[in-house]
Amino acid sequence: MQYMLMMIAEPDDDAAATAAQEVPGADGADEPCWMPWAREVTARGVVLKDGARLRPATTATTVGTRDGEVLMSDGPFAETKEQIVGYNVIECANLDEAVDTASRHPVVTLFGGRVEIRPILPD
Repeated sequence: MQYMLMMIAEPDDDAAATAAQEVPGADGADEPCWMPWAREVTARGVVLKDGARLRPATTATTVGTRDGEVLMSDGPFAETKEQIVGYNVIECANLDEAVDTASRHPVVTLFGGRVEIRPILPD
């Protein structure tokens, strides 16, 4: 089953995550902070299908329609302290495995954020 993991953090946390992207790897060289997580979950059989960090919510454009007219506004639609700062698409056996995978993500373990997990509908 495929799941989308949406990384949720406060905008200040996103700045901290950006500043701390490089961490020492097993060989002593700097690597992205998510790389140890990716190696661990891949070794356990989880397939990482896609993923990326997102630019801050202040760069968002929100689109809707009313009476056939396209309405566009700058910034996020939701007014909340927390924002989606990145995502991963994973393939794993079940929700329990997705929860375990999400609980080990650096947004949670290093930056105190949260991960929302949603099953992806099949084609």
